[in-house]
Amino acid sequence: MDLRGKRGLILGIANDRSIAWGCARVMAACGAELAVTYLDDAAEPHVRPLAEALRCPLVLPCDVRAPGQLEAVFDAVRTAWGTLDFVIHAIAYAPKDDLQGRVADCSAAGFALAMDVSCHSFIRCAKLAEPLMPHGGSLLTFTFYGGEKVVPHYNLMGPVKAALEASVRALAVELGSRRIRVNAVSPGPMGTRAASGLEHFDELLGDAWSRAPEHMLARLDDVGAFAAFLASDGARLVTGNVEYVDAGYHVLG
Repeated sequence: MDLRGKRGLILGIANDRSIAWGCARVMAACGAELAVTYLDDAAEPHVRPLAEALRCPLVLPCDVRAPGQLEAVFDAVRTAWGTLDFVIHAIAYAPKDDLQGRVADCSAAGFALAMDVSCHSFIRCAKLAEPLMPHGGSLLTFTFYGGEKVVPHYNLMGPVKAALEASVRALAVELGSRRIRVNAVSPGPMGTRAASGLEHFDELLGDAWSRAPEHMLARLDDVGAFAAFLASDGARLVTGNVEYVDAGYHVLG
């Protein structure tokens, strides 16, 4: 994939095990210039050295729960670059008590927070990116098979990811005339920090490995390579999709 001359914003790097980091590493290797974000002061020491290794000119704080921070990121991109070619949204969160309990028992506040951070923030990104993509572009977020089928212990994030996938389809239609493509990538289970909050996660990893036709688990570079393709001109007719990078795990139901 040739991303030379393209500029992208990557939201959601937490450390060197983040899906967002896998995307950043591959996309930079493909020639893209990147702006990246970190959550807060505690996260910055883990993210800034990674960004500096890729020579990212913009390294910005972004907590989508904090009023104005997401808007400030896009304002900084506008000031520095004027335009944007792609956005990678790799942000998800649910309160631990709501995440590890039954969906039937989740609190209204926990459900609303999970939906706001994990789904609505992507919609906000689309709105903010649209004026920066006068010649088209690519918006990408991340989901999981638990948004399509019930996966044990995925709990509250199942309905949240289902909403995210529906939002991808709606945004693809609304932004298609602007040649802005909107897709979601659905990796199989991966050992990220976010996934560590799920109960019995090791069992989920083992089940995915044993059942997937290729008997493999996705690696960061696998996901990053596919994200790079979706940001490239070669994917100019790919939009509104949930693309699986899971060694075939999803075909087994």
